[in-house]
Amino acid sequence: MSLVNRLAADVDDALENFDTQRAGRLIAECVDALSNWYVRRSRRRFWDGDNDALSTLHEALRVVTLVMAPFTPFITEQVWHDLFTADDSDSVHLQSWPQAEPALISDQLEAHMDTVRRVVELGRAARAESGVKTRQPLGRALVAAPDWAAMEPALHEQVAAELNVVEVTSLDGVDADLVDISVKANFRELGKRFGKRTPTVAQAIADADAVALTSALRTGPSTITVEGNDETISLDDVIITESPREGWAVASEDGASCALDLTLTDDLLAAGRVREAIRAIQEGRKNLGFDVSDRIALVWWSDNQDTIDAIEGGKQLLASEVLATSIGQADDVPVNGTACVELNAVFEIIKSSVS
Repeated sequence: MSLVNRLAADVDDALENFDTQRAGRLIAECVDALSNWYVRRSRRRFWDGDNDALSTLHEALRVVTLVMAPFTPFITEQVWHDLFTADDSDSVHLQSWPQAEPALISDQLEAHMDTVRRVVELGRAARAESGVKTRQPLGRALVAAPDWAAMEPALHEQVAAELNVVEVTSLDGVDADLVDISVKANFRELGKRFGKRTPTVAQAIADADAVALTSALRTGPSTITVEGNDETISLDDVIITESPREGWAVASEDGASCALDLTLTDDLLAAGRVREAIRAIQEGRKNLGFDVSDRIALVWWSDNQDTIDAIEGGKQLLASEVLATSIGQADDVPVNGTACVELNAVFEIIKSSVS
């Protein structure tokens, strides 16, 4: 709600100043956050009929549709009548312009969410670099980012869910055990402030303890000694490079870092097999033309003991994710099943009459 109320205020300001390019960019950024984060993260709440989630989505779509109307009049007219289905509902172009509610705008919350999304992007980059599949759960992710320790635990949980890790903790204080850190000067930024003194400041940065300086800069501007004088520098003034040690994958950018522990225990491998089964079943549902809300009865077969143990141990999660009302193991390969080569398993998916 903070984001869409800010959108209403900022688009109004942009249009008042005849800056349609800025208005369009603001709308695009909000739609991206809404569709690629809120809707995706809230799918289960939507399936469960959570009124708070549904009403929040409806209000967000209402505001976005109204501010988009001057730019895309025909599409927004259709969307408006999809949102308000009464026969006598007026055109979107006859509605009042949305008014922002300042009390619902939180700079801190939006900054924290921006950091969360940035950390998730870094975690995905680290996982991609490591070659470990997204569906394979990992034991932990260690994070360093501005205000990370001040964030609500619920936001840390969002990162854990997005990165498919069991635990997310702070990276500060353990950098030296995970990565080799080097810090060098960002000459473009330093040159704006220090001019001819830039090489001297750059040398002072190079001579500083890289781990200590990195940790200090992540909490805010820090000071270094240059020719006997204290000079203040920030994250923008340096370029931090982190090289992961064996068994870790690390990605860093703009003062934020995410390190993934790549150690795979038997429990994590079993959880990965359950995730692989979920993927295969969901793909089978789609191929059969089932609606996303359809309940199913699931019959499965495998001759791989690791797969059998994983599915037996993960039945509760499996049923929840694929909306299965029953799960049974077959003695023989189902004739009309969906094969999963990775697990050497076959899943027969039947639409259930049980709601």
